[in-house]
Amino acid sequence: MTSIYQQQLDAKIERIRNQFAEYQPPELEVFSSPEKHFRMRAEFRIWHTEDDMFYAMFERAEDGIQKKVVRVDEFPIADKSINDLMPALLSELKSNAVLSKRLFEVHFLSTLNGEMLVSLIYRCPLDQDWEQLAKNLSSKLNIKIIGRSRGQKIVLTDEYVVEELQVFDRKFKYKQIESSFTQPNAQVCQKMLEWACNAAQTSDKDLLELYCGNGNFTLPLSLKFNRVLATELAKSSVYAAQWNIEQNQINNIQVARLSAEDFTLAFNAEREFRRLQEANIDIQSYDFDTVFVDPPRAGIDDDTLKLLQRFNRIIYISCNPDTLHDNLKMLSETHKITKFALFDQFPYTHHVESGVLLEKI
Repeated sequence: MTSIYQQQLDAKIERIRNQFAEYQPPELEVFSSPEKHFRMRAEFRIWHTEDDMFYAMFERAEDGIQKKVVRVDEFPIADKSINDLMPALLSELKSNAVLSKRLFEVHFLSTLNGEMLVSLIYRCPLDQDWEQLAKNLSSKLNIKIIGRSRGQKIVLTDEYVVEELQVFDRKFKYKQIESSFTQPNAQVCQKMLEWACNAAQTSDKDLLELYCGNGNFTLPLSLKFNRVLATELAKSSVYAAQWNIEQNQINNIQVARLSAEDFTLAFNAEREFRRLQEANIDIQSYDFDTVFVDPPRAGIDDDTLKLLQRFNRIIYISCNPDTLHDNLKMLSETHKITKFALFDQFPYTHHVESGVLLEKI
């Protein structure tokens, strides 16, 4: 009997094949997810009653307006380490009036190698008593804890975990900062990284990457090219990317803190940017033949798409098939799809990640 997960995945496959049929792509490569324990992060409200306190989520009521509180004692889609910690943490919090007072939310961030960061979010100020009790709890449960309330953030040890992702025969370390974007499904992420490396093949030229984030794809892709220039606008992501590059002892990557739109202006020599000069980045010294993009859900603006058209090869990872489909209207004028993939990052939802390799016609 076909599982519910497989039925939903089959529906996604059919949707993606039909949606992109007009571009005549090759056979779709499908990368499935584990059916349980695949999410490395989870966020819950804490619901207080007169004599109890529990994890909660909300679902729409039948009228579509009011929200129904759903008690959550276990969360099978989350990593096993999160499920194991949930009851132990809740028990400790419930047994202490200071730690439980006006506790509003609990956020979990886990890794494949066992690190755990827990953010406790309150609707009241946190004092020294809270801090000492939280330190004791951190030590007892062997977890990192951050306390938050309005205008307040208390980091007891670190505000990050270090994930290790296996790509073929090498492991890469990634600093993942609390409340910053990271890929939620680490096992599917590893498959995405390997697919991107296979699409890149091996080149004696250089790679341009736009929207590099914390360097998730940058690190393994750097092994396939002579040099890499990666761009990202968010300061925290650039900081994490630089840390990741150093920790993984990779020396052929430069990171520019620029938006894709600003990089286009710099590449076309329409505007000079002090950030490039300060980082000692000479765009004209690069010999690009491939560009890698993993844009936000809104997709890529027209000026940047025109820039991409100038490259021989485009590797495009998308978290929104609709904007990818729309962007391909322009990119298909100069390129054809030679690899086509679906990555099921978000089982049991309608969301799906896809990837295409485009080569110049």
